[in-house]
Amino acid sequence: MVVELDRDTNLYPEGNIVEWLRAPNQPALDGFTIRRKGDTPTKVRIVMHLDQQPEQYKVHPDLANILGIKEDSRTGVIQALWNYIKINNLQDKVDRRIVRADARLRPIFNADTAYFQHLPELVNRYLLPPDPIILHYTINPAVPPPEKPSAWDVELKVDDSSLKSRMQHVVVSMAQDSARDLTKLDEEIAMHIQSLHNAHMKRTFLRAFADDPRTFIQTWLESQSRDLESVLASGPSEGATVRQEDLRRSEFFRLPWVEEAVAIQEGMRLAAKAGM
Repeated sequence: MVVELDRDTNLYPEGNIVEWLRAPNQPALDGFTIRRKGDTPTKVRIVMHLDQQPEQYKVHPDLANILGIKEDSRTGVIQALWNYIKINNLQDKVDRRIVRADARLRPIFNADTAYFQHLPELVNRYLLPPDPIILHYTINPAVPPPEKPSAWDVELKVDDSSLKSRMQHVVVSMAQDSARDLTKLDEEIAMHIQSLHNAHMKRTFLRAFADDPRTFIQTWLESQSRDLESVLASGPSEGATVRQEDLRRSEFFRLPWVEEAVAIQEGMRLAAKAGM
């Protein structure tokens, strides 16, 4: 608070400006008294800078004319800007993190687009210290003081301490059943996330097959062959479907399927020869 007295400094050299700063941990005061000498009517100008919680800011006219607010907290201004974006459907259709400026927001963004996470930084550029409360009063020693003191109503924004206390009590005294419900919800969320991940992998798998089936199948068979070799602890077989170790054993060629394979191969050979 600053109190300015309109007096002749030559007649009253003790000073015409009184400034009071509240200390960080100073308790609230009901009032204080300022005494100065004088016997002539004196104009007094009282300038009060309000300590509001949450802290209030004056919005620059460039942004205030768009949002329709002149003074608010930083959170309130960001919320008002976000409401303007939603009402005017300015979010990008594909990437919802991007905000596309219209003709009014383009000078604010200084660009055609802006990311949602940059909005607080953009808003900070248009926040100014709030205007102080200014009261004008005249002290006339020739007039008896009023029987009752004068009073002015000043609107202040403060945190709802009662609501904060109740919310904290609710959090601290959360029942065990609620904790179990939250745990169950966390598990369901984890299951849904895993389901989405599996669906994404399936979509990627099928999309690759649809784009190029031949290359996809060849790549997939090679991958399966490598996995089989890893499971059987055999070395690289360059795409073969049997192990080199098995080919060195004579009993391998006495298996039931060998005779059928030989018959098929011989039939294909004779058919190819007849065609020639």
